Amino acid sequence: MRANGYAKVNLALAVFPPSADGYHPLRGIFQSVSLADTIEIVPSHEDGIEVSNDEAPADETNLAWQAVEAVRRTARVSQPTTLTITKRIPSGAGLGGGSADAAAALGLMASRFSIAEEDVAELAESLGSDVPFGLAGGTCLVEGRGERLTAMPPLTAFALAIVVPPFSMSTPTVFKRWDELGGPEGEAIRDSSLPPELRGGRPIRNDLYPAAVSLDPRIDDWRADLAGRWGTPVAMTGSGSALFGFFPTIDEANDAAASVDLACRLCTGVELAEKGWEPV
Repeated sequence: MRANGYAKVNLALAVFPPSADGYHPLRGIFQSVSLADTIEIVPSHEDGIEVSNDEAPADETNLAWQAVEAVRRTARVSQPTTLTITKRIPSGAGLGGGSADAAAALGLMASRFSIAEEDVAELAESLGSDVPFGLAGGTCLVEGRGERLTAMPPLTAFALAIVVPPFSMSTPTVFKRWDELGGPEGEAIRDSSLPPELRGGRPIRNDLYPAAVSLDPRIDDWRADLAGRWGTPVAMTGSGSALFGFFPTIDEANDAAASVDLACRLCTGVELAEKGWEPV
């Protein structure tokens, strides 16, 4: 059993002060993109996990493996399983790679053991804030801790160029700095600079950007450099460090990514995807 787990970009991300449970409520527009990891799950004689690079853990702390175990507990089975993850989504970039892997593993295992849809939704929420969106994918308004999803009309009229600088950001550390800074709002991109599909709607801003820059000013240096090269606004996704710009076509997005001669971890054009994960 194999599946692709697609990365996500936060086109908009509003953050609110933490609630009584310590989590920050969110409201944002999440978008799946064509960059994907591949997950393979096969029965075996003993449990095992293999990861194609050292950016993600190859042990029980891996979120995809936790998804495997969660389904086995729900299904009340103990069949040994080997999980293989081919990584293409950089870690610590705000692209939701770990959650995409978990969603794909959860989807495959749920199908294998005929887990009810409502149980799958509960498992996704228990695994992590981005996992419910990783299951649904496409274009969604995401609220709460990530568990409240409202499907939006698919976006189709633009592509993105994504650049991941050669450093990572810690999501908990960025949220902590956001609190220390008093909960700042990110600067919204002007409507006139956005693709027509995004104009006149929710502000396209990332409230975590000021906190990320406060922790590592190189993010703003990279953003300014890319904006100058591309002649278009550049935004950050999630807690960073990945940055993206809007382009009318995938060819233009690929050309923009290819023009970046900096030592990035990833420079690529991506199309918008309609699913969060997909069997292959």
